[in-house]
Amino acid sequence: MTQSAETQPKVGLAQSSPTVGTFRERDGALEWSGRQETVRIEPWGPDAVRVRARLGGPVLRDLPGALLDEAPATESAVKIEDGRGRLTVGALTAEVDAEGMVRFLRTADGGELLAEERAHFWWPGPRLYTAVGNGHHRLEQRFAAHDDERLYGLGQHQHGRLDQKGLVVDLVQRNAEVSIPVLTSSRGYTLLWNNPAIGRVELAHNGTRWVADSARQIDYWITAGTPADAQRRYSAVTGRSPMLPRWAAGFWQCKLRYRTQDELLAVAREYRRRGLPLDAIVCDFFHWTHLGEWKFDPKEWPDPAAMVRELDELGVKLVVSVWPSVSPLSENHPVMDQRGYFIGTQYGPTAHADWPDKEVASTVQVAFYDATNPEAREFVWSRIKENYLDPYGITAFWLDACEPELKPGFPENLRYWAGPGLEVGNLYPAENSRAFHEGLRASGEDEVITLNRSAWAGSQRYGAALWSGDIGTDFATLRRQIAAGLNTSLSGIPWWNTDIGGFHGGDPDDPAYREVMIRWFQFGALSPLMRLHGFRDPGMPLGPDMTGGPNEVWSYGEEAYPILEKYLRLRERLKPYVLEVMREAHEEGLPVMRPLFLEFPDDQAAWSVDDAYLFGRDLLVAPVLTAGATARTTHLPAGARWTDAWTGETYEGGATVTVAAPLDRIPLFLRDGANLPVREA
Repeated sequence: MTQSAETQPKVGLAQSSPTVGTFRERDGALEWSGRQETVRIEPWGPDAVRVRARLGGPVLRDLPGALLDEAPATESAVKIEDGRGRLTVGALTAEVDAEGMVRFLRTADGGELLAEERAHFWWPGPRLYTAVGNGHHRLEQRFAAHDDERLYGLGQHQHGRLDQKGLVVDLVQRNAEVSIPVLTSSRGYTLLWNNPAIGRVELAHNGTRWVADSARQIDYWITAGTPADAQRRYSAVTGRSPMLPRWAAGFWQCKLRYRTQDELLAVAREYRRRGLPLDAIVCDFFHWTHLGEWKFDPKEWPDPAAMVRELDELGVKLVVSVWPSVSPLSENHPVMDQRGYFIGTQYGPTAHADWPDKEVASTVQVAFYDATNPEAREFVWSRIKENYLDPYGITAFWLDACEPELKPGFPENLRYWAGPGLEVGNLYPAENSRAFHEGLRASGEDEVITLNRSAWAGSQRYGAALWSGDIGTDFATLRRQIAAGLNTSLSGIPWWNTDIGGFHGGDPDDPAYREVMIRWFQFGALSPLMRLHGFRDPGMPLGPDMTGGPNEVWSYGEEAYPILEKYLRLRERLKPYVLEVMREAHEEGLPVMRPLFLEFPDDQAAWSVDDAYLFGRDLLVAPVLTAGATARTTHLPAGARWTDAWTGETYEGGATVTVAAPLDRIPLFLRDGANLPVREA
């Protein structure tokens, strides 16, 4: 159905063009065309639509993005009348006026959720296309702002804010700064900017603006509903995480770094000698012959088969570090270069960072393999399979430096198989995890998990766990991780963790740092994944011989040790509950680490709590985040009755309470009589 010329409404001369566009229904979608622009709005799952807009032709259908190829089937209806077009999909209605202005409404009552807004009454409109050459544009998408709106998500950032209203956030991948462009609003919608281009989002009080520095069309997805419903909808269209392997729900031990096979095995043996729970241990970087050869150096790891066999007998999973960078000294470099498997550059040689390598006194110029290239992914996986999986049965990998870690960080200089760096750069970490997911699945492995330093929308469907990168080691940094983890959770990544104790430094003999470690360890035990890591003092210069100070639970003195052991055993007791919550993530897309408002959206105070969270449905966690604290004040959401898991005292929700928090206690509250084994029997 196409709107006839006779029914087109009149518009005022104040706008940039005094003409109206044309509506049509096409294959169940609503399209508006005018001023050489096409806007297509189509159903994309229950209560959700996808919006694409392009200047100079019909929308393009095969550009890189986060959405799965096929949208979940859903009922919808298109209506074109009185100079307006409407597409209704369950709880969401998208409306387009004669001049192409789009807004989104609650179907039930017509209330406005989100609406486009012009930058100026004359020019430009809500969508701006500034040519940058070869059919690409600098794209801007503007929406109206509301002072009382709260905005959450956008991946993982170290600014410490849970509510990101008022911020400008770069859409680019960096160490500890992970761009996942999805926002959940207190107004009742969740929006995915389905565009891996480098850019930014501005969440200002005079408007919201999404910017892509160079791309071919605007593309976003929006759903209506509560935050929990939105997580279900979002995960259905971007893919849900697999079921977490049972071993991964326990305790992971690592440090920077175990240099030899004997050193790593000695640590695993000591955990078992002490009777301490240990589920995984990590073999970190520089275990290889050369960077990009992806195999053990026999001088330091002479018998990996025996090592893996002994770890299996101890009940410990080996996790091996894999970097996407390739040294020119690697045996793989010539063939990868010849076949075009590296990320290219627009200017200069195919080299992206300087990095130390073995058998050379200075750094070398390394290249990154192009994870957006299917053949390059297959090649890298073939090396992993030949050197780790086939001979030793190693199936768990730590995908470090996967932003990728450029030096300097100029994505505009990169040329990927999938497109120019500015257009597709944020996609890289998801495609890197995809290489391992597809490879493990093709090898017959049912359990897939990789530990990643970066991610993008949809990474979760490839079994990607995310950690918060190379961060500091003080209480202020610990405090910021709560918001970082919660916003990551609202960005579709349920498998998240930090380096317990932080990464950069920390003296195991310093009483002040020992307190940081104890409080961080308590938080880590109640995180989706529990992993001890860090580059402890005394450190060494970056290079193949480097290691850091000790970082095992017995490294922090006689006072700390029994407390750390207590929380190791708590995690072990909670493992069945952890796996139950992980199943919710797998089957429903609900996060493990939940902001209070996810379960209690009607409690307005819950939307402001950024220093406590729910671990699954039944356990409220209030970490101690300041030095010397012996008490903790926290909000308990209205709509439930809460029991102090340590003392048994009960509280009605909707109140702020202060409870004791001596050094050996993290405040925990059970919801509505939930029976979890927090206290030892």
